[in-house]
Amino acid sequence: MPKFRSLTTEELQDLEKEFVEFLVINGVMADDWERLKADTPEKAEGIIDAFSDVVFESTLQQIHYLERRTTHDLKIFQCGADSIVLVGLRAPEHLSVDFRDETFLQNALIQPPQELELYTTAKAYTQDRSQELFQLTEQGCVITDGKLFKALSLALAEQQS
Repeated sequence: MPKFRSLTTEELQDLEKEFVEFLVINGVMADDWERLKADTPEKAEGIIDAFSDVVFESTLQQIHYLERRTTHDLKIFQCGADSIVLVGLRAPEHLSVDFRDETFLQNALIQPPQELELYTTAKAYTQDRSQELFQLTEQGCVITDGKLFKALSLALAEQQS
């Protein structure tokens, strides 16, 4: 059973070259792989699970920022080694806003609409870092470059001074 989840067929196809290299490194040649899939599919699934874990672990270790946008809420996470920091921007439901719209967001950073709530919090990971980041990505967070996190952190610092 994989630590995260098995890659989908489409994801495996996108990573075909890497998967073939993984098989070769683990002593499984093309003929052996075809035989394994036909004769012991559960063993073949185990190899796919192991490859999936390698792919996810490698990707998750490189994450520094995650972001999740909804119409009225923007959450950006800075993912440290031992803890995660959230900086968010929330709008009341009655406001006509859409944080998913890049143009709106850029304008809101320059001239924020009234009633926007800028907030932050931090916490230590309650489980393995990779597991928590994986759960966040499965819930809709996407990997980002951190520019928006830095801009909101600066706005928060200015707001508090």
